[in-house]
Amino acid sequence: MATFLYKLGRLAFRRRHLVAFLWVALLTLAGVGAANAPAAGSTSFSIPGTEAQKTFDLLEQRFPGSSADGATARVVFKAPAGEKMTDADNKAAVQQTVRELGTGSEVVSVTDPYKTRSLSKDGTTAYAQVSYKVPGMELEDSSKDALETSADEARDAGLTVEIGGDALQAVPHTGAAEIIGIAVAAVVLVITLGSLVAAGLPLLTAVIGVGIGVSTITALANALDLGSTTSILASMIGLAVGIDYALFIVSRYRGELAEGRAREDAAGRAVGTAGSAVVFAGLTVVIALVGLAVVNIPMLTKMGVAAAGTVAIAVLIALTMVPALLGYAGRRIQPVGEKSKLLGRRKKPLSKDARKTDNSAHAEDTEHSAQAEAKPNMGTRWARFVIRRPVAVLLLAVVGLGAAAVPATQLELGLPDDGSQPTSTTQRRAYDLLSEGFGPGFNGPLMVVVDAKASDTPKAAADTVRDEIKDLKGVVSVSPATFNKSGDTAMITVIPDSKPSSVQTEDLVHEIRGAGADIKADTDAHVLVTGATAMNIDFSQKLNDALLPYLALVVGLAFLLLIVVFRSILVPLKAALGFLLSVLAALGAVVAVFQWGWLSGLMGVEETGPIMSMMPIFMVGVVFGLAMDYEVFLVTRMREAYVHGESPGQAVVTGFRHGARVVTAAAIIMMAVFAGFIGSSEQMVKMIGFGLAVAVFFDAFVVRMTIVPAVLALLGKKAWWLPKWLDRALPNVDIEGEGLRDTSDDHRKHNDKDEDKDEDREPVRV
Repeated sequence: MATFLYKLGRLAFRRRHLVAFLWVALLTLAGVGAANAPAAGSTSFSIPGTEAQKTFDLLEQRFPGSSADGATARVVFKAPAGEKMTDADNKAAVQQTVRELGTGSEVVSVTDPYKTRSLSKDGTTAYAQVSYKVPGMELEDSSKDALETSADEARDAGLTVEIGGDALQAVPHTGAAEIIGIAVAAVVLVITLGSLVAAGLPLLTAVIGVGIGVSTITALANALDLGSTTSILASMIGLAVGIDYALFIVSRYRGELAEGRAREDAAGRAVGTAGSAVVFAGLTVVIALVGLAVVNIPMLTKMGVAAAGTVAIAVLIALTMVPALLGYAGRRIQPVGEKSKLLGRRKKPLSKDARKTDNSAHAEDTEHSAQAEAKPNMGTRWARFVIRRPVAVLLLAVVGLGAAAVPATQLELGLPDDGSQPTSTTQRRAYDLLSEGFGPGFNGPLMVVVDAKASDTPKAAADTVRDEIKDLKGVVSVSPATFNKSGDTAMITVIPDSKPSSVQTEDLVHEIRGAGADIKADTDAHVLVTGATAMNIDFSQKLNDALLPYLALVVGLAFLLLIVVFRSILVPLKAALGFLLSVLAALGAVVAVFQWGWLSGLMGVEETGPIMSMMPIFMVGVVFGLAMDYEVFLVTRMREAYVHGESPGQAVVTGFRHGARVVTAAAIIMMAVFAGFIGSSEQMVKMIGFGLAVAVFFDAFVVRMTIVPAVLALLGKKAWWLPKWLDRALPNVDIEGEGLRDTSDDHRKHNDKDEDKDEDREPVRV
């Protein structure tokens, strides 16, 4: 692989005009497609195989035209202090609002609270429910404006009016913090690479890659039913890995220049070595994201595949466009250890005599750089410190991660509802008004469906179901059964006495389903439970059931991949165990902030509550892929040194000397990018951004930079042990670039001549 990538890097360097044109053309094509595509809507939410989903599908068949997937709005009215909603003026204002709400072209129905008795016991609160033909994200602006205008007119009459439901659902935004994250990444790149040109290159390629990926997702959003959140998550992950992958290749390129190689040869070797690590690191991320398909939840699968596609683009750009841009940069990108003023300071081409003089000066500069390099850098000093005290360092790191993971033992899972919205939103205020007037369970009614098609007495079966549910603990009210036209299916609304995300509501759902088994034996009628609350419960349960199989699949495949990369058993095993520590610690931090409320004000979390159901499995997938990035980038350099004859301990030090600075910069960049999404208006994006930023911190600095060298120091040569029969069976991918030694020397003289010609043609400017 190293030889192939070496040739690819040199080809991209030489044919940089063609390579740049192709990527810009792809970006333009994707951008045009995105600009002409309809806006992304809310992706359809389905959970195949669950009772809630089966019941929802049954309702679509038995109650046709009901627009069960359409948006809903609950317009909540509260009378002024000392008044009631039954007062003549208040009643007239509400009925006028109901009439106006029913005139919309997308409205299916509007309920009158005085006819449906939707009044609180104290008479101070009422609500009207508006049903629409289309989902909330597909509602026309005119329908949303009409809804808000009607509410404003009722407010003018003296009522407190708030609107709940998903009719006012808006496309989530990430806020200015994302720009701050990119700015932090730019500063870190400048410090790491030493020049604006070198720092701008990873940012440019990452933005182009994300632009192609997100534009493609936007263009295909309607055709593939991709939600707006999909593109945000794809940009989050694509931007982070895109910068990191380019950074590793540019950094290796500068290192190759420092060893005296010609620029084309250095670009080829950078792609052949660091590019090999990029390929395998990208593969682990792609495996982790595509592996989300095993959960069998379409929304999660689409998010994973879309993000994986963006990562794949980032890898291809790193292997082709980065060396092409290195060719454009020329001497503006300097070798490691040289200062920018020594390079690119002349505005005119040098004559041949002047170039000889410059080469002599360059040789002296290189000698001074070598002397400066004799002083150990921070990575070298840290690696030597860990190797001297491996047991103490290992214990301290493991105990620290274990302490951070403690809150994860109190993890509560659920899906966000209007109760998790900021108190500044009308949806949250409507939620609170309904809870005060009708009880907390009113915001999460359960829809019980009685399928009496096989029963001889459908009405009696429905009455039996109502009577059974009334006697269950935790039930506030049970509505009369509503039958379809054929009279074989009934809907019953059950109001719990606990809020939708509570454990008590979940227990009630299981009790109703358990009672349904006895009712079926007596009446031949099936009792099914659905509704938003039941869907959330089934969603959480399905994710919990899929977590271990998914973990086994992803870790297993990546373990096999890492065996091929490192030709070792213990190193991949250590990588997997270290990942488990970092992801548990990150989950603990998420629980502490979003569930317990620690530092919630600093993170912009206005309402604490259960952790989103998809958070653990999504974090496992993404964090595992990103964790393997640092494992591959750092340990391949150690493996390279060990293969070339260094002792195990010295190989660890060598790996840190060359890789610690860049891995540190890459981790800080990735943390900054992820942290930028904490400013999102979408609770899921905010939580994922925080969780991934914390996970990168734990994995890069505690696991890879601390636990890894400690474990390798304790294992010694055993770390690189591989059974001989397995060594013969595995393909030799040559990630260390062993096959490039002779190839590089063959091309050195030719490249020097080409470089001289390029300098004669193109002036070097600062």
